Amino acid sequence: MLLQVENISKSFGDRLLFENVSFSIDAGERYAIVAQNGAGKSTLLKIITGNEAQDTGSITFQKDTRIAFLSQTPEFPAGATISEACFHTKNADIDQTAEQYHVNIKQILGKLDIHDLNQKIETLSGGQQKRIALANVLISEPDLLMLDEPTNHLDLQMIEWLEELLKRSKMALLIVTHDRYFLDSVCTDILEISEQQMFHYKGNYSYYLEKREERISNFNAVTERMKNLYRKELEWMRRMPQARGHKARYRTEAFDALDKRAHENIIQDNVQLNVKSAYIGSKIFEAQYISKAFGDRVLLKDFYYNFSRYEKMGIIGANGTGKSTFVKMLVGEVEPDSGRFDIGETVRFAYYSQTGMKVNEGEKVIDAIRNVAEVVDLGGGRKLTAAQMLNHFLFPHEKQYDYIEKLSGGERRRLNLCMVLMMQPNFLVLDEPTNDLDITTLNILEEYLINFKGCVIVVSHDRYFMDRIVDHLLVFKGNGEVKDFPGNYTDYRLAEKSKAKVENANKVATQQNESEKRERKHTEVKKLSYREQREYEMLEKELEELEREKNEIEDALAHPDESDMKTQIARYKEVKDIIDEKEMRWLEIAEKLS
Repeated sequence: MLLQVENISKSFGDRLLFENVSFSIDAGERYAIVAQNGAGKSTLLKIITGNEAQDTGSITFQKDTRIAFLSQTPEFPAGATISEACFHTKNADIDQTAEQYHVNIKQILGKLDIHDLNQKIETLSGGQQKRIALANVLISEPDLLMLDEPTNHLDLQMIEWLEELLKRSKMALLIVTHDRYFLDSVCTDILEISEQQMFHYKGNYSYYLEKREERISNFNAVTERMKNLYRKELEWMRRMPQARGHKARYRTEAFDALDKRAHENIIQDNVQLNVKSAYIGSKIFEAQYISKAFGDRVLLKDFYYNFSRYEKMGIIGANGTGKSTFVKMLVGEVEPDSGRFDIGETVRFAYYSQTGMKVNEGEKVIDAIRNVAEVVDLGGGRKLTAAQMLNHFLFPHEKQYDYIEKLSGGERRRLNLCMVLMMQPNFLVLDEPTNDLDITTLNILEEYLINFKGCVIVVSHDRYFMDRIVDHLLVFKGNGEVKDFPGNYTDYRLAEKSKAKVENANKVATQQNESEKRERKHTEVKKLSYREQREYEMLEKELEELEREKNEIEDALAHPDESDMKTQIARYKEVKDIIDEKEMRWLEIAEKLS
């Protein structure tokens, strides 16, 4: 057993994150932790790695177990280059020579689109630094690898590469991620933190969803039975005289426990959020031959697109191909080098960016929402207050009065999303909306977007999210090339795999044909002398020319010219004789090849 976690509890002030959490991980097992934002997923990882102290319980590692941890905010030595940062974390126990290590780290960094090893770490974006930290923990080949949101800042191709690498690896894993396809593909066990407790599901994400639904149904059924019993006991308590015997005292004490259980909240998971959007006309926007470049890096070149009413479009592509720049140009934050966006008069954009909306850190959550709007219109005369909207986004009443500076990264993203939707737009532009959001919030957002009576553009690396929301894609391929694909992400990947299979089959067939030609030529050369080979090739050319001349004379004799007829007949006989002679010699040489 590599890791044993026993009865871990953690609180911050009077806020309990989790209590008496226990689990163990053996070699080769791949665990994931799932929970709502703020429930303590990252804190639990920090406790296990020794970066945070627990209130109670113990953490035990098997002797000589090597661990590696990817945090959400990795740190590097000041002034280090990428190369120095990678070698700085090299584990001396790894059975690799310096040369092997250098080759391997370059290969992994290449897969993560990091190529200049002499570049200073501080000149890189946060996403690039996270990818370097990921390369570091992968190359260290630990017995137990712990990853906190490893797919954030990776493009789709990188995520699929990482999935395959982890599935093939012998490393044990403990992962926090909201990527549901990743969970389904990689993980063998799911640990859910809910209601300050931990629940263990022995299976992948699909299995977890099925069994979790069963647990919630059972919990709710028991709660209903407890409520019925509570009502009976309450009636008995009211009827009983003050002087009670031993049995009555026992029943009274049991009533207190029953009271608590009967009033536990039923787990609410299927939150519906149907906010009415503003009217949108038939004209949406037209991208009229847009071009954009930064130096030599071309992002768009004469790009044209006419966006349709109620369209839900996904934008995918490798990092740096221009996805975010495109949406910034659309909402007016960045100017194109040439071309223009012709936008309909009724269009009301709401832009959810990676950096988020500006908020006052010293402001309360409820006040930040009220600054956007006091109420939102649900249609049919129904309204939703700012407090009710926050409740939909998993901010209970007491949390609404927290100061923004106290929120976790995921909670801030959730607040930002709530603020955007409070604007009641008819055109949503979402740039990486799933980063740092928990799965429950993602489900709420997905249901909202599916029912949204407006237009949507989503830039995202979350494959599950894209499959549920979009009806077609713009694929940014780099160097200004953009492909319009009808369908969702899985449709696109299947089409690409099918295309690759055909191209590969054609390539194999071409190589086979070339190989057969070379083999025939080699065989011919072996059976004939050099002089015979040259003669054989010359005879083929000469016979071709003679046949052509013979056909031309036959055509001429069909429309004879008296002055030249004798000459043509004489040449015809001569050509026939030469053909017969050369064909005999060609057959003689050809027999040696058969």
